[in-house]
Amino acid sequence: MCGRFTLTLDPGELQEALELGPFLQLYQPRYNIAPTQPVALVRDPETRAIELFRWGLVPSWAKDISIGNQMINARGESVHEKPSFRSAFKSRRCLILADGFFEWSQTTPGQGKTPFYFQVDGGQAITFAGLYETWRSPEGDELPTCTIITCAANELVARYHQRMPVILPPELRWAWLGQEKDQAALRGMLIPYDSDRMQVREVSRLVNSPGNDNPEILIKNQP
Repeated sequence: MCGRFTLTLDPGELQEALELGPFLQLYQPRYNIAPTQPVALVRDPETRAIELFRWGLVPSWAKDISIGNQMINARGESVHEKPSFRSAFKSRRCLILADGFFEWSQTTPGQGKTPFYFQVDGGQAITFAGLYETWRSPEGDELPTCTIITCAANELVARYHQRMPVILPPELRWAWLGQEKDQAALRGMLIPYDSDRMQVREVSRLVNSPGNDNPEILIKNQP
């Protein structure tokens, strides 16, 4: 799964690195993005505008937003057929912006799990394959929400967890967006990222609390 990630680049660096358009909402670097919090994404391949959506997809047919707490991830193997995701998979795909993600692993018996931080090419900006929906309350209020698609872990991540977010390489980013396309081609993009281009390191247990959101999270605990 993917339950926490980062986007630490400043706005200008992010736009330049991914060749993006304008920010439509106020954005600031984040060191511990957690479910139900705003995440930066792009859904329009023409404008490439950056928007903020709530993490945890709420289907249009949901009675309330609480279901979103269980919809932070969508399995790539079944996303095209699950009722909660299949409509969005056809025509509401997005790029979720990040520069790293966390997983936890039991390294010492009898102690809590240790957090590890994964990056690509030393901390380059990356894009997760995502889906989005706009939920409308009975009062007519709109809530834009999203989910991150996951796949089986690559060789590196598998040492710590069996799943990982789908990281789209630059040559597939913009092909992922847009209106309905060949379903087989889209599903073919949902594969593990090249482990040779990824790095991992142990970080602080401060990341365990969603209330912590600062650079100290990325520093290893001292013995």
